[in-house]
Amino acid sequence: MTPSQLSMRIQAPSFVDLETPTGPMRTHLFRPDGPGRYPGVILYSEIYQMTAPIARTAAVLAGHGLLVAVPDVYHEYTELGESFAYDKEGTDRGNRLKIEKEIAAYDADARSVIDFFGSDEGCTGKVGTVGICLGGHLAFRAAMNEEVKAGVCFYATDIHKRSLGKGMHDNSLDRIPEIQAEMLMIWGRQDPHIPAEGRRMIYDAMTAAGVSFSWHEFNGEHAFMRDEGHRYDPELALLLNSMACQHLNRHLR
Repeated sequence: MTPSQLSMRIQAPSFVDLETPTGPMRTHLFRPDGPGRYPGVILYSEIYQMTAPIARTAAVLAGHGLLVAVPDVYHEYTELGESFAYDKEGTDRGNRLKIEKEIAAYDADARSVIDFFGSDEGCTGKVGTVGICLGGHLAFRAAMNEEVKAGVCFYATDIHKRSLGKGMHDNSLDRIPEIQAEMLMIWGRQDPHIPAEGRRMIYDAMTAAGVSFSWHEFNGEHAFMRDEGHRYDPELALLLNSMACQHLNRHLR
């Protein structure tokens, strides 16, 4: 595709309720407004589900020629399409549900979105994943599916602690050899949730497994990509959104 075809208007957001083993999952869709078929990208949200900042991120990706699907990560526990506020109550609820949901259910959700892309007439069938915070970890796990050819993880939480899902004993580190996608890993050096030793553990495990990846650490706090709140870094967000779009289009075309 030409550069002009990779920068375009998008359709009005829509949604589909996908069937999963644990019930219907509201999945928000952002489609380029142009003829043809586009690679599919799963965008995983933070613990707050589909908030306005996540919608704006989805729009940026879609505007670069990608069909973006944003699943409700806690659909078993929420109303369809529900999001949480960026406050203590919303944070506490999101963190509680993160370790209440079974790890197998997270994986089944990914499978449902990948299958949707495989049947959607507007999708080429090529699939990528992007995730932020909790979503970074979910994008990392989704990249363990063979259909996924590219992944972008923004400060993925809990990988180094093995603490995702019910029982807080996930196997993401052990399953790294299953990743065949080209990965873009992005971290904040001032992020207290993923300290230097945790980042090193993930880097070493990916290297030992022979995963193809690039690794970038920036001076930023946790949530520096979110355009609401005091930790937002607009300059970094602009740069990294551009890097993510280039990465996905390079490896999904």
